Amino acid sequence: MTKPQPQQSSGFFARILDQPYLLLILAPLFWGGNVVAAKLTVGQIDPFLLLASRCVLATSFILPFAWPHLKGDWDVVRRRWPVLMAYGAVGYALFNGFLYLGLQTTTAVNSAIEQGSLPMLILGANFIIFRVRAQFIQILGVLLAITGVVLTATHGDLMRILTLDINAGDGFVMLACLAYTSYTLALRFRPKMHILSFMAVSFSGAAITSVIMLAFTEGGVSQVATLTSAPPVVWAVIAYVAIFPSMFSQVAYARGVEMVGANRAAPSHNLIPVFGTLGSVIILGETLQPYHFVAAAIIVSGILLAEWAARRVK
Repeated sequence: MTKPQPQQSSGFFARILDQPYLLLILAPLFWGGNVVAAKLTVGQIDPFLLLASRCVLATSFILPFAWPHLKGDWDVVRRRWPVLMAYGAVGYALFNGFLYLGLQTTTAVNSAIEQGSLPMLILGANFIIFRVRAQFIQILGVLLAITGVVLTATHGDLMRILTLDINAGDGFVMLACLAYTSYTLALRFRPKMHILSFMAVSFSGAAITSVIMLAFTEGGVSQVATLTSAPPVVWAVIAYVAIFPSMFSQVAYARGVEMVGANRAAPSHNLIPVFGTLGSVIILGETLQPYHFVAAAIIVSGILLAEWAARRVK
């Protein structure tokens, strides 16, 4: 795990960046809103056009703030730019690409609950890949959380997994979770540099990746022209996802992981299904099904078991 960087600037923004648990609440708040916002545009904009618009605008937005720090970190950027851009390609472009694609055919509630599996996926991956110590109860918690996700993906009928009868949208959301798990684990190798320098270069990687993904869709990059006639809700969603889930959430989460580590930061993802589900019900008018409550209870049980086991070790 990289060590927290010393305070590099003064003022309100710098003080916020030194409050890890506040940052780890704000990040899932905006990510939960990301699910609701993207669902609002289904049928009105191609998901890869939404992704490319988000990534390009987010990169343009952050560059002016990051420029002074980029100059100071230029030697690191010059030597490590492929790795830095890969963070953006996987953690931002692939994650959101799979998520937006999944929301075309699944509900925002399902997506939010499935993202609740992220803490357990991160814990399990840490154990498998990095051999981070895990107790049997923690492993049981991981298995419980995965069961809850599968219950959500099969819409309450676990027998459907035997015939691989899973909604394609839920499958894409699960792929998105795997992409973000990879990103979170890789943050332990993040080069030492200012957080804004890191975000600017990684956002650039996400922007390039998202434009390439858009180029391979049916309408290609020419779809950008359709934005001129897009309804106001599309522009509002693009503005929201380009600023809040992109810049604010990513800066908050990356800084939070840097300060407290991936395992201690991972439980903050538990708030994504809370904020996402509330927004889906209140804003989108989606209804909760019985299997949603059962799946959420199973996932929460797995998380509580893992947290209890971790505290016993301490």
